[in-house]
Amino acid sequence: MNKHRNKLLRYSNTTVATVFEKETALIAQMQAGEVDQCLLLWQSKQPTLVLPAGKKWPESTQLTQGLLAEGWQLYSRKTGGAPVPQCPGIINLSHLYIWSDQTPYSITQAYENLCTVLQQFFQQFGLSSQVHATKDSYCDGDYNINLNGKKIVGTAQRVILKKGGGKIVLAQAFILIDVLLNEIIKPVNLCYHLCNKEERVKANVHTTLFSQSKERPSIDSLYQQLTSAFINSKLYD
Repeated sequence: MNKHRNKLLRYSNTTVATVFEKETALIAQMQAGEVDQCLLLWQSKQPTLVLPAGKKWPESTQLTQGLLAEGWQLYSRKTGGAPVPQCPGIINLSHLYIWSDQTPYSITQAYENLCTVLQQFFQQFGLSSQVHATKDSYCDGDYNINLNGKKIVGTAQRVILKKGGGKIVLAQAFILIDVLLNEIIKPVNLCYHLCNKEERVKANVHTTLFSQSKERPSIDSLYQQLTSAFINSKLYD
């Protein structure tokens, strides 16, 4: 890839709506062949529950009012598998890149590459992590990053077709840095309840970076460490 056509965007105090608008614009630039790769790092300044749009997760007045009563906004987006809480103390990572035409696309390989980078990020803190599903966690999946059996990162992925052929991969990670776990599961479980889902998320199956490490880097330092993990992995050169 042409390094002059790579982008790094970092937002430490933004809104969910602003970031998703930026993400949509970046996808359009990549589809038009203007950008080869972008790493987008962000943190929401407002507690916001991101809800996958659709019949499975209806955006009801009851849900909106219930969230507001707890101090949470509601934002629906077209993609996503399950409700995810966004607030200060959670770092989000969106990595957009063009999958090489020389290699058949593999969803497994794409997830494994992302997890390798994230595991290298945690190694900078002397922390050994594992990749596996985590029962009773929010938006559970096979490619969660776990510390001592507790989920610290959730990941997601989708593929967008490029004009003229080719694939753009949007890989995402949701990293718990410094939050009250009992508080961030409340909006998720309220949503499950009002959408008539039986499952519930449990706080004690999650963990945070600051509860596992004595280091307390600033948000800018954490962004730099994540960026370094991508660069040093050489998986996306």
